[in-house]
Amino acid sequence: MVHFHAPWAPQCAQMNDVMTELATENSHVKFYKLEAENFPEVSHKYDISAVPTFLIFKNQKVVDRLDGANAPSLTKKVQQHASIITPTIAATKEQDTKQDINTRLKNIINGAPCVLFMKGSPREPRCGFSRQIVELLNQHGAKYSHFDILTDNDVRQGLKEYSNWPTYPQLYVGGELIGGLDIVKELAASGELTSTLPTNDLNKRLQSLVSSAPVMVFMKGNPDAPRCGFSKKICEILKKYPSIQFKSFDILEDQEVRQGLKTYSNWPTYPQVYVKGELIGGLDIITELDEEGELESSLTG
Repeated sequence: MVHFHAPWAPQCAQMNDVMTELATENSHVKFYKLEAENFPEVSHKYDISAVPTFLIFKNQKVVDRLDGANAPSLTKKVQQHASIITPTIAATKEQDTKQDINTRLKNIINGAPCVLFMKGSPREPRCGFSRQIVELLNQHGAKYSHFDILTDNDVRQGLKEYSNWPTYPQLYVGGELIGGLDIVKELAASGELTSTLPTNDLNKRLQSLVSSAPVMVFMKGNPDAPRCGFSKKICEILKKYPSIQFKSFDILEDQEVRQGLKTYSNWPTYPQVYVKGELIGGLDIITELDEEGELESSLTG
């Protein structure tokens, strides 16, 4: 992934922090920064008209693009492409190839407590069965990872044999196959689905934390002693408004919250500001609201 940036743009600095976090979580992806104005020919070739702009390359070709500072969208795109691991070169023996795909399937299945193999994504299911199972899981408050089988034919075909289950979607809990839509429907009807799904005490804790004050700031350090430039800046902005009474949580003191809140909020960087339990955003959003004169009403209204 290449970040076309400019050192004078604060949005680029914010997104560099996002890239650092993503790089630690996706070690098999290479991240680069390119100062757009210093390479006009390259910028012209890839139609870079503003910064920040992000291009994702695979096999020396651009496969995706993001224009602007949008941390959730960038995270989603990186996760989407990082999960589509290029298949290894076919082994000379069929058995070797089968072992390779089985190892890969095991890694995906055990990559999270609950994994759904489906067509499309939870936000954009691409078949009726996938849509129905997503609705059931969401109704029961399930926290799950997903894999879009339409993006990888090796996984799509290999999982049928691996699980001895010929159709999709397929739901796995604790590395074990639960079944498809019909099984999940039966579990929901009998009241057993909630107990079948993995418990997520961390989610309950995070929900309690983000709702523990009308305005909650998750930051590095505390308002009197911030431990990063972004946290310091956001506190300076909030302190300008006497009507905004906020509490803070130091993520450096709790690694479980620091990592868990990224997934909970789908926002990979800090600080994060919540109002009445709902995420407002990070420093860039707070700065925009402040400059537009809407911060006080947004946080207290």
